Amino acid sequence: MTGPFSGGCACGSIRYQCAHAPLATLNCHCLDCQRASGAAFASGFIVRVSDVTMTGTPKTYSVRAGSGKRATRSFCGDCGSPLFTQGEAAPEVMSIRFPTLDDPSAFAPMLDIWTSSAQPWVCLSEAIPHYPQSP
Repeated sequence: MTGPFSGGCACGSIRYQCAHAPLATLNCHCLDCQRASGAAFASGFIVRVSDVTMTGTPKTYSVRAGSGKRATRSFCGDCGSPLFTQGEAAPEVMSIRFPTLDDPSAFAPMLDIWTSSAQPWVCLSEAIPHYPQSP
């Protein structure tokens, strides 16, 4: 993926633009991402918070992450689209869910994280590195 790029929720109430290419693209298999995504893992990309501008106000909820620090997830209060995750462990970066991209075909994961929590029926790609937790 290259920058700049943009995206938003399904109903258009929340939009974002990112000035630069992501720092990383990944699939996260932690149990919290499984619950939040309603799927076996959540796919997204990591960007600097300072590179993102947003219109609209997402709703949030916070959980205690595997690190013991808080992770705050943002979603659209109108359509329910999951959008962003930001954590106390690295407050200068945020994760954005790939389906929110205006062109989601530009997304390609670079790594799989928290594979120690991956569901046993998930087929992990041998083309990218796997990490039992977060590298």
